[in-house]
This record gives sequence, C-alpha cells and structure tokens, in this order.
Amino acid sequence: MLKEGDKAPEFCLEGIDEDGKEGRFCLGDFLGKPLILYFYPKDDTPGCTQEACDFRDSMSRLSSMGIRVVGISPDSLSSHKKFREKHGLNFILLSDPEKEVARLYYAYGKKKMYGKETEGIIRSTFLIDEKGVIKKAWYNVKAKGHVENVLKSLEKE
Repeated sequence: MLKEGDKAPEFCLEGIDEDGKEGRFCLGDFLGKPLILYFYPKDDTPGCTQEACDFRDSMSRLSSMGIRVVGISPDSLSSHKKFREKHGLNFILLSDPEKEVARLYYAYGKKKMYGKETEGIIRSTFLIDEKGVIKKAWYNVKAKGHVENVLKSLEKE
C-alpha cells in the first residue's frame, strides 16, 4: 500500500474533464496544486454515485483550498460521460479499463463483498501534494460520509 511521503505513481489515462471534453490526462498535468485522486468501482451504482455527488457538492470547499478532484474507475469514456451528465459532476473522470493505474496505487485486489472474497477495485482516496508526493491515503473506505471525513482531515492541516 502507498503511504504518506511516497511518490505518487505516474500515469496517463483517457478521460473526460469537468466540461465534458475528452482527452488524455497524466499525473504531471495536475502538479503545482494539491490533488484528490480517488478510485471507485463502477459508474452509476449506489455507493459510487453517493461518493461522486458528495465530491461534486463539496467542490467549492475543495476549490477554496486549491484542490482538484479526479475520479478513476474501469468504466469506458461513454459510461463516464453519461455518469457525469446525469449527476452534474464537476471534476475529471478517468478510464482505467485494464486496472493498471488502480494496481499501481494498490486500489485493486482482493476484497470482501457480501461475505464473498472477490477481486476488484478497492475504494481508495489519495491526497497528492503539488510536487506529486502522497500526503494522505485512505483505503477500503465506505462511500457514505467519506468525503466529509476527507474534508475534516484537510481542514485540520
């Protein structure tokens, strides 16, 4: 697992920005400002929608701290586009269909779901500073209340 002080793994993925434009985004594009990078399992499912809408609704607080938000899931760009439009999401969504970036961040692996062990995306969030260093890492988070916990942690800094 990644921890505070680790260099954030570099990546480049296709995605959709806050205005609905498609493009290629790399970690280096976000350096110079703090970044919240979060991994979630699937567009438009209850927990993932809760988390995305909580980030959406907290964007003014995050922006006032100079923080950008980027969500990553294995979903396609067309799925991301529908998800973004349906819920008015105001941050970048990246597509990681091969789960390569999720693996780099240890956000893919064995997890328990409904009492069964499966492999999949482990809901995880990272605060990356302006130089690309991980300031905080949250693994195995619950969607409900997670964004508020992240905000409380940021406000303590």
